Amino acid sequence: MNKLFRFVLGLILLCSSSGVFTQITNTATLDTTGGQQIGNTSIGAYLDTYFGYAFNEPFQKQIPFFVSSARHNELNINLAFIDFRYKSDNLRARVVPAFGTFMTSNYSSEPGSMKYLLEANGGFRISNKKNIWMDLGILGSPYTNESAISKDHLMYTRSLAPEFVPYYLCGIKTTFPLNEKLNFYLYLINGWQQIYDVNNGKSVGTQLEYRPNNNNLINWNTYVGDERVNSIFSSSTNNRMRYFSDIYWLYNAGKKWAFTSCIYAGMQDVKQINGDLKSFYWGQINFISSFSFTDMISLAGRVEYFYDPNQLMISTYGSSFQGGSAGLCLNVKPNEHALIRLDGRYFLNDADFYLDKDATLHNSFSWVTASATLWF
Repeated sequence: MNKLFRFVLGLILLCSSSGVFTQITNTATLDTTGGQQIGNTSIGAYLDTYFGYAFNEPFQKQIPFFVSSARHNELNINLAFIDFRYKSDNLRARVVPAFGTFMTSNYSSEPGSMKYLLEANGGFRISNKKNIWMDLGILGSPYTNESAISKDHLMYTRSLAPEFVPYYLCGIKTTFPLNEKLNFYLYLINGWQQIYDVNNGKSVGTQLEYRPNNNNLINWNTYVGDERVNSIFSSSTNNRMRYFSDIYWLYNAGKKWAFTSCIYAGMQDVKQINGDLKSFYWGQINFISSFSFTDMISLAGRVEYFYDPNQLMISTYGSSFQGGSAGLCLNVKPNEHALIRLDGRYFLNDADFYLDKDATLHNSFSWVTASATLWF
């Protein structure tokens, strides 16, 4: 692990000295879909359709451990939304009602109409001189290098990493530009991916975004919060403080190669039967690269490893989760508002917990997904 971390860090430092092109976008955010401008208002739309097939034919047609594009052997909509935005000099707002299998899986614990809001927030400028903003509501999450918007990423399917951190937050986000290369964001939120607050405490998150040049972006996030649930029916009743940190790197010079990598680790305090607290750990690392043959065609690849020996994030059939995946994705972009992809992955773990249609457990499985994504 230490050698792999030094390798990734070395790549970051090497690429930080590269040339200058169009400024790289932080694709971990949800602010990249554009839209049609009408005065201070813009309207955009996004449609992500897919057909997925897992060769072990998983039980109940659900790809295990994923909320993104996770249905087996059926044509479906992963995510479809309309994006309404308003922005003036001192005021901004965004409302994104959304539907699809991603929303069904990822927002299942939220009440009523909250299940259908990808984002809903408004903000105002606190300081004109220093360009400090405060936004309130349902916010996009800064954690890991991948978001719910597949078109922004080098491969269609998500890594394991973003599936086990918040895709969304609910609370207050304050933006502090520190200089031309550094931005700092402070979050006061209900909890770990919670619109409906499950306890009486609040959590704190931070985000430090560093752009050494126009080709590279390095982002460091933290999270601290009490994760107990005020319900005797929840498996998380004994959870206490959670501490989490991730760092990711994005490189894209607008030419042949693009890279991204994310490493993170978390610690969860859990109350034991005798009343003592015991700390459990989990973490992961991934690396994704893409090579463009033409402006229309590119090929991307991923390797990843996820370590969760105490089943804090990934609940299995009595075994710890220690494993990962490798995969390739062919990307075809016929125009500026459409993307067609074929994504294949192979998962391998140290224990048997991939359940097939006959309720038999395996330690590996293969998954192929074809997708078509449109936006404006």
